[in-house]
Amino acid sequence: MSGPRCKSPEEIALIRKAGEIAARVLREASVQVIPGMTTRSLDRLVGELILGMGGASAFLGYRDFPANCCISVNEGVVHGIGNERRLQFGDIVKLDVGVRYKGYVGDVAMTLAVGGCSPLSQKLMDVTVAALYKGIAQATAGNRITDISRAIQRHVESNQFSVVREFVGHGVGQSVHEEPQIPNYIDDRHSGRLKPGWTIAIEPMVNVGGAAVEILADQWTVVTRDRQLSAHFEHTVLITDGPAEILTRDGMTPLY
Repeated sequence: MSGPRCKSPEEIALIRKAGEIAARVLREASVQVIPGMTTRSLDRLVGELILGMGGASAFLGYRDFPANCCISVNEGVVHGIGNERRLQFGDIVKLDVGVRYKGYVGDVAMTLAVGGCSPLSQKLMDVTVAALYKGIAQATAGNRITDISRAIQRHVESNQFSVVREFVGHGVGQSVHEEPQIPNYIDDRHSGRLKPGWTIAIEPMVNVGGAAVEILADQWTVVTRDRQLSAHFEHTVLITDGPAEILTRDGMTPLY
C-alpha cells in the first residue's frame, strides 16, 4: 500500500456522497431486518438498495468477496457472507455496507438486534457504539492515531469487554482499504499524526469474551474463537483542524 494521502476537496465531495448513500442503505436495510429472514435475502436487499441509490457495492468482487455486504451474526465479528441462515429473535447482526460512487468509497457498519435482545447484547452494542464516538472525538489534525486507539481500548476494557486485534480501521478513498491503519488498541507501530484531508474508517470490533478470533472454512467469515458475542460499529470520517466530520450520515442525521 502507498502511504496516507490527503484528499482534494473534489475527492472529499465524492467520498461524502458515497458515504451518504452507504448510510441511507444501512438505515433502510436495518429497519427491514426481522426474525425468519435469511441473511442471503438481506444481502440481496442491500445490493438492490445500493444500485437504486446510484452507487455500486464496494465489497462485491473486492479480493473476490462474493456478496454485496458483510453480514455477521452473534459470534460473527466481520466479513460474514449472506446464506440460507434464518435470523432468530434475539440474534445480533453486524451489517457492514461499502458503496462506490464515481470511483470513491464510503464504508459504514452497525450492529442491530433482531426483534429484541438480552441485556448483555444490549450492553455490548452500547459500549461498542460509545467506543466508536470516543475514537471519533480524538480524530482531529495534530492528534496521533494512538489517541483514537487509546480512547477506544480504554472504554471497551473499562466495561470488561475485549478489543479484536487482527482487524482494524483503515484509510478510505479510491480503495476500500488504504493507509493508514487505525487499530482499536494502542499499537505504537501505528502512531502517526493525523492530517487534514485524511479520510479514515474508524471501526471498533468488540467481544464479550476473549479477543481471539478465527476465520471459517469459507476463508472470509471471522468469528470469536470462544464463540461468545461480538459487536461492530463503523463510520468513515474526514480529518479536519477541528472536530472530525462524519461522512457516513444519512443526510444530516446520524445513524446511531
